[in-house]
Amino acid sequence: MAILTYLIPVSLFLGGMGLAAFFWAMKTKQFEDPEGDANRILTKDWDDRPKP
Repeated sequence: MAILTYLIPVSLFLGGMGLAAFFWAMKTKQFEDPEGDANRILTKDWDDRPKP
């Protein structure tokens, strides 16, 4: 039972880090164009310089 005193704070910390990473991804607009990415991998055209 003593191991729970270590596992619970570690799991809360890791969960908080995952939540912070998710909010960072939302803030930097990582999920801006999911349809475009899905269509882009299906095309035969090769683009050496993708649009930013």
